Amino acid sequence: MAPRHLRVAVDIGGTFTDLVLTDHGRVVGTGKVLTSSDDPAKAVVEGVVQLLADVEPESVADIVHGTTLVSNALIERKGAVTGLITTEGFRDVLESGREQRYDLYDLFLEMPTPLVPRQRRWAVTERVLASGEVDKTIDIESLRRALEAAEQAGVESLAICLLHAYRNPDHELIIRDHVAAMAPEAMVTLSSEVSPEIGEYHRVSTTVANAYMLPVVSRYLSSLEQSLDDIGVAGPLRIMLSTGGLAATDTARRFPVRLLESGPAAGVLGAAFLSEAEDGRRVMAFDMGGTTAKAALVEDGNPLIADSFEAARVYRFTRGSGLPIRVPVIDMIEIGAGGGSIARVDPFDLPKVGPDSAGSDPGPVSYGLGGMEPTVTDADLVLGYLDPSYFLGGEMQLDLDAARDALDVFGANMGLSIEEAAGAIHRVVNENMASAARMHAIERGRDIRGYTLVATGGAGPVHAWGVARALGMKRILFPPRAGVASAFGMLTAPISFEFARSIPSLLAETDWGEVEAAVNGMHTAGIELLDESGAETSETLVSVDIRFQGQGDSVRVDLGTTLPHDPAHHVGRRFAEEYRRLYGSMPSSVEPEILTWRLRISGPRPRPDISADLGTGESALRTRRQVWFPEGGYRDVDVYDRYRLAGGDMVTGPAVIEERESTIVVGPSAVGLVGEKGNLEVTIG
Repeated sequence: MAPRHLRVAVDIGGTFTDLVLTDHGRVVGTGKVLTSSDDPAKAVVEGVVQLLADVEPESVADIVHGTTLVSNALIERKGAVTGLITTEGFRDVLESGREQRYDLYDLFLEMPTPLVPRQRRWAVTERVLASGEVDKTIDIESLRRALEAAEQAGVESLAICLLHAYRNPDHELIIRDHVAAMAPEAMVTLSSEVSPEIGEYHRVSTTVANAYMLPVVSRYLSSLEQSLDDIGVAGPLRIMLSTGGLAATDTARRFPVRLLESGPAAGVLGAAFLSEAEDGRRVMAFDMGGTTAKAALVEDGNPLIADSFEAARVYRFTRGSGLPIRVPVIDMIEIGAGGGSIARVDPFDLPKVGPDSAGSDPGPVSYGLGGMEPTVTDADLVLGYLDPSYFLGGEMQLDLDAARDALDVFGANMGLSIEEAAGAIHRVVNENMASAARMHAIERGRDIRGYTLVATGGAGPVHAWGVARALGMKRILFPPRAGVASAFGMLTAPISFEFARSIPSLLAETDWGEVEAAVNGMHTAGIELLDESGAETSETLVSVDIRFQGQGDSVRVDLGTTLPHDPAHHVGRRFAEEYRRLYGSMPSSVEPEILTWRLRISGPRPRPDISADLGTGESALRTRRQVWFPEGGYRDVDVYDRYRLAGGDMVTGPAVIEERESTIVVGPSAVGLVGEKGNLEVTIG
């Protein structure tokens, strides 16, 4: 058998599927193919075949894969026929939710429709108290009736979410055993395994979402594994989780809800790896592709992590309008702006961009695939940022005349010329992204002006200069192969998993024996998952969510690799330090209250070589062309070939730098310097 020294990363985006191939950690190939929206696996296999055209598929050690399959299926409601079994009296938690309106003044407010309708929700007689004590054992007859009704309703997947199962899962385990006996074909999700955390609505919503996606993800992964095997790739398939860790396909099949932010997480990982290599500076990862843009803060080489998020929002950018999902995720903000985002005229005769996207089908007008409405890519093409003959390195020709015609119609509705309309679209997109990123940083108590913007994605380097200027940032970092940086980011991810267990109690009344047992149990489960993936334990981190009694929100406090000695004193001191850092002061007469214990366990972190082949001293100047800038309109600027730029080369703006996967725009009053590894750092004057 040939030695397995190659690794392949695949990131499925809304418009393009990106691929990266490494040999002993060094990038030796990249690829971009249009995403097959009807069957994403087709584009994956097509891209892998192209990428491995000159090598033996048997040499592939593993394929790492990020996907938007789960989030898209939730948005489009294309999951399995799902049922819910819950405690008597709690059948309607999905409807009652938090009993809050996300918009107090909208008389036609639309709440997210539950994934499981009321007729497929059944209650069983049982009760576990908040302490974990069994108050009422399961009435097996009520359970039998519920399972018979589920079978008659054609349920494929069952969510089991009983009251206080996060504290005592015994009743959920009993129900799973009965399902295995009575309905062995049904898939089962237990809340005590998926989200064992306090908060009934969030817990049941997360459990139901996992059950809803279980058959879909299982079928997809089985099909993809078979297709890869058919083309000779024998190395294991590993899946990117929303936290930026990798997991074996068996783990992904059990916890598909952990894949919801799988694709977006990878771009942040790439920026985090780069920031660590650049002396650990604080960065904002900015990844703009064909459908959306994402931004996330990275400090000390690590992205900030959130404990929950919302999926499938009724109003895409309105908090509270989606399905709450309580699993850990890289803390990022998504902005409905990508190269394929469609521009329209709003009721006030002003340009509006997104959130809907032309995607890969029919795509922007300039793709010539049937798109009729102008997009951001069409505007960037008209403004001179993109070369119609060098898109994807010349593999795809863009139709400039078609883009101009579409923008002519768009601009006429506002009394603007073609160029003015294109400039308006570009400015609106930049300002929208900057506003969202600024608010994201403010909500986390960060001053974004001191951060470095790391620009990735096919469209990110085109817009990074405008976004950075709007944010008051002074430095932008453009890594080599920025257009496929999300796929590269996957190759920096370790095998890892996050566990949580809610044990609510006042700090002064905590049963530390119970806490120690819970932390040890999570650690044991983590080691088992790492063993399944063939990874050794490299790092663990214990943390706790704690608040003052009566508060609604908690504060995450990191405690180190193990539960500390004298935990009461250590937890109290760390909570006081973190609370003062966030809020400046703390009350003196309120008791701290512990909510949830958490543990992250991971294997060794790969260290691929991010460097690119640099130029040899020959001139990198390719041509000159007219490019539009907000300051003064069109200007005649130098266009450089990035592959010819050598370490130490300087580029003075305004200028354009082209590579196969993306195009970098360096604005006026900015200077770029090429580093030893090929990173281009731009300083804005």
